[in-house]
Amino acid sequence: MERQYSIHTGQKNSFSMVDYFIFGGTLLVSSVIGIYYAIKDRKKKSIKDFLLAGGEMHVVPVALSLLASFMSAITLLGTPAEIYNYTTMYLWIALGYVLTMASAAHIYIPIFYNLKLTSCYEYLELRFSKCVRMIGTLVFITQMTIYLGIVLYGPSMAINAVTGLSLWGAICTVGIVCIFYTTLGGMKAVLWTDAFQVVMMGMGLLAVMIQGSIEIGGLSKAWEIAAQNQRVVYDDFSVSPATRHSFWSLVIGGAFLWTSVYGTNQAQVQRTLACPTVRHAQMAIWLNAPGLMIILVLSSLIGIVMYAFYATCDPIKFGLVFASDQVLSKYPWVF
Repeated sequence: MERQYSIHTGQKNSFSMVDYFIFGGTLLVSSVIGIYYAIKDRKKKSIKDFLLAGGEMHVVPVALSLLASFMSAITLLGTPAEIYNYTTMYLWIALGYVLTMASAAHIYIPIFYNLKLTSCYEYLELRFSKCVRMIGTLVFITQMTIYLGIVLYGPSMAINAVTGLSLWGAICTVGIVCIFYTTLGGMKAVLWTDAFQVVMMGMGLLAVMIQGSIEIGGLSKAWEIAAQNQRVVYDDFSVSPATRHSFWSLVIGGAFLWTSVYGTNQAQVQRTLACPTVRHAQMAIWLNAPGLMIILVLSSLIGIVMYAFYATCDPIKFGLVFASDQVLSKYPWVF
């Protein structure tokens, strides 16, 4: 791997033994959860047990799993990069999240739950025909295959940037572990693994934000630097489609986008249907909302701190990284 150095420290950013231990431990714990539920539920053979965790899951792991499902490396790397490159307008999407939770919890999920479905595409067959169900399923499989490729590429690119592991090696390692625990433990393993991973993500984001604030001289100083350079913006109400982010595109457009995820995406619907009642399912969705806000705010604050740290020296122009998504992974105090 090409040697790359921080402009400020002159030191190469790479994994230490502690980092390798945490990374390996995360993969190990995820695998162990899958093995545990494979052994614990070995006598349970029904489809409902494997695909819906028996429909008996507590709202907390379901809420955390809903949060983890689409708050992937795309969010953890992309949101700081978005704030770093542009402005704080992106924070308006938080209102879009609220509208999403309301529509998903009180319009979509009750329909799927009351029909006692396992797949949301069963509804298409009941409402229209088997042909429509097959078309919807094929579209979903295609979309998720592309999405999962991007999701695996994001963290693998970050791992490649700070370790000697090749890009394909990182992709295969993470992918194999996910397939392993999902296949063995079913939905219970997925929910509890997601819950564990989202806690790890939150702790990691908090640690990066705190240490970054310390390095730059405080979060208020970082915010001041960003404000002086017109990066703190909240009043863009443009209706032009050429505007990158406006209040309308983030709140209205964001609500429609995320409703398609929380209301009709099989990955989310299946997790929600693992709850014992409609009421519990709705609670899980609403409990997921504060988690979305916390991750959004932490990621955005990291972007502000990153901007303040690199305000006078763009790491892309200096050749430290080749894409803005790599800026966080090469941050001097991240690894």
